[in-house]
Amino acid sequence: MSNDLIVGFSGNLSRPSSTRRFVESVAESLAKQAGLQHAVFDIEDLGTSLAAARSVADLDPAAKKVIQTIIEAEALVIGSPTYKGSYTGLFKHVFDLLDPADLRGKPVILTATGGGDRHSLVVEHQLRPLFAFFEAFVLPTAIYASSRDFTDGIPSTAILGRVNQALAEASVLVKARSTADAIAAE
Repeated sequence: MSNDLIVGFSGNLSRPSSTRRFVESVAESLAKQAGLQHAVFDIEDLGTSLAAARSVADLDPAAKKVIQTIIEAEALVIGSPTYKGSYTGLFKHVFDLLDPADLRGKPVILTATGGGDRHSLVVEHQLRPLFAFFEAFVLPTAIYASSRDFTDGIPSTAILGRVNQALAEASVLVKARSTADAIAAE
């Protein structure tokens, strides 16, 4: 089932957040290229029921709706701020609630932000294995950006190059999935 949305999910724990802004920018760009809408969520959108939840059924209705929107997305843009070389604990908890088949075959662009280059491997050593477990189609190009990669909220040329590469990869997959869905519906 699809909701014709590109969905961004950011593991930030506060607002405003440079991670959320980055995820939103990438999700919006992908949606524009694919001719779809986009929605972006973060930990705060899941509310207070998240911390005690042991399954999706334990979440409040608003949080359940966010999770369902993520599951039904055409593609995901995932981002997390980096703390001590990894994603946030509540970010991981969100995905611990999902069934292993919920993201199977779904195109996923991985992004992460952090204070410096020491955290740059978070996308390869933390995020990529997490989404591989779900058998998601994780795009080859992942994007890590440190605080020095932004000037007045605008990504550097190097980061924009990686974003554009990831967008090109994701666009091909989103269009192929749409075509396959259209053929299956006939």
